[in-house]
Amino acid sequence: MDTSKHVFQLHGVDAAERPVLRKTFRRKEMIEFFSKLPPTQVAIEACGASHNWGRTLTGFGHSVKLIPPAYIKPYIKRGKNDAADAEAICEAMSRPTMRFVPIKSADNQAALMLVTMRDRLIRTRTQLCSAIRGHAAEFGLIAGSGTCRVEPLLDRIAADPEVPHLARDLFAMHAEELALLRARIKEVNGRLAEWHRSNARSRRVAQIPGVGTLGATLLALKTPAPEDFQSGRAFAAWIGLTPRDHSTGGRVKLGSITRAGDALLRRTLVVGATALLRHIRNDRSKHASPWILEMLKRKPPKLVAVALANKMARIAWKLMVTNQDYQAPAGATSLARAA
Repeated sequence: MDTSKHVFQLHGVDAAERPVLRKTFRRKEMIEFFSKLPPTQVAIEACGASHNWGRTLTGFGHSVKLIPPAYIKPYIKRGKNDAADAEAICEAMSRPTMRFVPIKSADNQAALMLVTMRDRLIRTRTQLCSAIRGHAAEFGLIAGSGTCRVEPLLDRIAADPEVPHLARDLFAMHAEELALLRARIKEVNGRLAEWHRSNARSRRVAQIPGVGTLGATLLALKTPAPEDFQSGRAFAAWIGLTPRDHSTGGRVKLGSITRAGDALLRRTLVVGATALLRHIRNDRSKHASPWILEMLKRKPPKLVAVALANKMARIAWKLMVTNQDYQAPAGATSLARAA
């Protein structure tokens, strides 16, 4: 089934994979059709609304499979329309090696809204702070980097008689907006921390050095079925932290990381690894393993951070699958050989 807001294109085949159904439905017609249809397998392209449709059709007794869009595209023969998309989805579903996306629960999606809302609020706060700095620079007022220095800058502007009255009023409006954003971010962070404390898997993953509360929450929310991955490396590859393979003719050629998968999860792990490396380089961390120290001697810090994020992802997968607590290797409190 190819989905959209109002139009749904169906393509059905029999046991011999001969087409037996090609039909277009409106939303109400589609729900009525599946409510009367005997239990069957239904494939949908994974997207924002697909999890809701998966839960709805599962309630009618059907077996629903969500397929990533990248795995459907090779089966589109020619052109781009709803009928061709539905046929390609049906063809992709029948492949024995096809990978599917687990259907998220409504509670899981609600918790994910906290993560996406927090990310949007932080981006908006950054944009607002940049706008305040830019406007202040037009009046010769400069402040150091960091959001913590924006409020003192606004206080200086409010007390500066050389700044026009209109500009001071507008800066005051910016200050009110910034205060509201910070209150919203604080509230969302509190709810995220509350969810983290109530989830055993998230608390377990947070024990890994460098992951932190946000990283653990993202790992628990975005991987509801970690057992679907064959190994920790497959899990790291899903996040996009493994080298891109472009080998041919028996010659192995590896490039930079693929950056596939969820960008927010990957960025959070890399930022956490970067923070851990900063403590290690400043001799303020007990996690300075020989592996990390040797990597820092031979490789740039950013590359080491990505390698460390890869290792953190592998360890997180192991903990989520086995339901074990994180334990540093015997004789050293490090990540060196934990994966």
